[in-house]
Amino acid sequence: MTETAPVLDGIEWAARRGNGALADKMGFQWVELTLERAVATMPVEGNTQPVGLFHGGGYVVLGESLGSMAANFYAGPGRLAVGVDVNATHTRSATSGLVTGVCTPLHLGRSMTVHEIVISDDQGRRCSTVRITNMIKDAPQGR
Repeated sequence: MTETAPVLDGIEWAARRGNGALADKMGFQWVELTLERAVATMPVEGNTQPVGLFHGGGYVVLGESLGSMAANFYAGPGRLAVGVDVNATHTRSATSGLVTGVCTPLHLGRSMTVHEIVISDDQGRRCSTVRITNMIKDAPQGR
């Protein structure tokens, strides 16, 4: 944890910041946000490929949204985390219900974070593993 790490409630912080238009459009919903763990869900319905499977890009949106928000929460006031790398490995297809992403830090440094996001279906089966690296820098004035 950095000296500038926020002390306020993570969900409250995220609500004030906003999820972004894409995450909102896809039904992203917060469950938990702390420095040690971030959790959110997304519905399968409305986010499928033509054959009815949850879209692989949806896994990436959920993972990147979780990892980026977790990195920005960690960065603290006056700092901004921006994604520099994201990758995903899909191992199962969700076809209904919700998918849940659980984001945990692999590295929390002064200028870089790495988070792993495990995304599971309603039966708790891993569907995708996403890893995101964020660079932390000073926020532009007015942000």
